[in-house]
Amino acid sequence: MKLFPAHSYQAELQLRFAAVERKLGQSFPGTQIEHIGASSIPGAVSKGDLDICLLVAPERLEACVVALQAQGYQEKQETLRSEALCMLEWLEPAQAHAVQVVAQGSKFVELFIGFRDRLRASPALVEAYNQLKTEWAVQGEDAYRAAKSKFIEAVLAAPT
Repeated sequence: MKLFPAHSYQAELQLRFAAVERKLGQSFPGTQIEHIGASSIPGAVSKGDLDICLLVAPERLEACVVALQAQGYQEKQETLRSEALCMLEWLEPAQAHAVQVVAQGSKFVELFIGFRDRLRASPALVEAYNQLKTEWAVQGEDAYRAAKSKFIEAVLAAPT
């Protein structure tokens, strides 16, 4: 798996996020739209993908998923799906991105936004995360994901 240094992808993905944010904002007025994942964290290495969190009232989650699918988004296969989370993908190469539809108040808010905010506030955590990702990227997708999950859990469990 190839990882890219922040300077080689973040500016482009910031622009892509802004474009998608405008589009989602028109489709879901008043909905909180957040840039998440490594591309939202200054200095973070990444696979170069864009992740977006669409925070919705729990009772609106399924309707939002259906509306996104009607726009061309596809539900991401082989990922966690629950009453509080649905991951979708926009697969057009020039604008590829993922949207995590997340129920407000669910544990996934802390997982995506809390983790992002903790790394944004700590260059030392970003450095440790980059090192972990670089070391595990050569071990295969499953090992990489497992190592990242352990790191994320540890960061979220630590006192702020």
